[in-house]
Amino acid sequence: MKTENNAINMPSLGFGTLIPDPAETIRATRYALEAGFRHFDCAERYRNESEVGEALEAGMATEGIAREDIFMTTKLWNTNHRPDRVEAAFEGSLKRLRIDYLDLYLIHTPFAFQPGDDQDPRDENGNVIYDKDVTLLDTWKAMEDLVDGGKCRAIGLSDVTLETLVPLYESARIKPAVVQVESHPYLPETELLEYCKEKNIILLAFAPLGHGMRPGPLEDPAVLAVAERVKKTPAQVLLAWALQRGTTLLTTPRTAARAKENFDVSPLPEDAFNEINNIQTRQRFNHVVKTGVPGFIPRVEDSGN
Repeated sequence: MKTENNAINMPSLGFGTLIPDPAETIRATRYALEAGFRHFDCAERYRNESEVGEALEAGMATEGIAREDIFMTTKLWNTNHRPDRVEAAFEGSLKRLRIDYLDLYLIHTPFAFQPGDDQDPRDENGNVIYDKDVTLLDTWKAMEDLVDGGKCRAIGLSDVTLETLVPLYESARIKPAVVQVESHPYLPETELLEYCKEKNIILLAFAPLGHGMRPGPLEDPAVLAVAERVKKTPAQVLLAWALQRGTTLLTTPRTAARAKENFDVSPLPEDAFNEINNIQTRQRFNHVVKTGVPGFIPRVEDSGN
């Protein structure tokens, strides 16, 4: 399944690499590749680009998979928003991932942090130190320069609201190809999705299973009822729903069996799809859109780690 957009061709099912343990990152990435995943979503902030690059290099060689058959995404972290830091951050990610071009580069959040090596800069009271001397458009223009340079095929935004996206879209010379946000039946982001469809932007949903939170979408009575009726797992129902409404998605299976399950997605009957649409619960699990501080990444006190 492919989605055409702004000259990019991104697989609808992607593997998210937010896994804290290095060895598990390598194993899970290999399992995902073997299960059929061809889109790998990374980030400088995850601190495991090197492990993902190692796993993909070995896995692609073993299975005879060409670089052109893999869609690689990574993200610019908040401490590198100043235009003079963007290219170096991009090149660092390429080196760690062991690739010579990137299919998609995202601004990880629209919040600029104090520049430097500390990814989570805080003051003496524990408050984030923001960088007030750079705007999102400043950063975006530096991202556009990367596309002009030829080693970055497309650019986009992550953890952004519609209110932030619209002015950026209207000012951008190169329009965002992708917007990555939390989305699932408890947070459908319908208005944002409609805007993205109108502007030919791919909405890439992370946490489509509710990040495994309990209680959450995986245990929702409507999801469980549909899963039983269509003989699929609750996870497969949620992934099918996400694809049918026009989003692409990311999951992070840790085992070979789970990777195969998450890659085996088939359309829901219309009545089942509508049952999921009619879920009324509303809940956001990651509040990064409000502060730029990632909700799913453990805070590391020592910036040297």
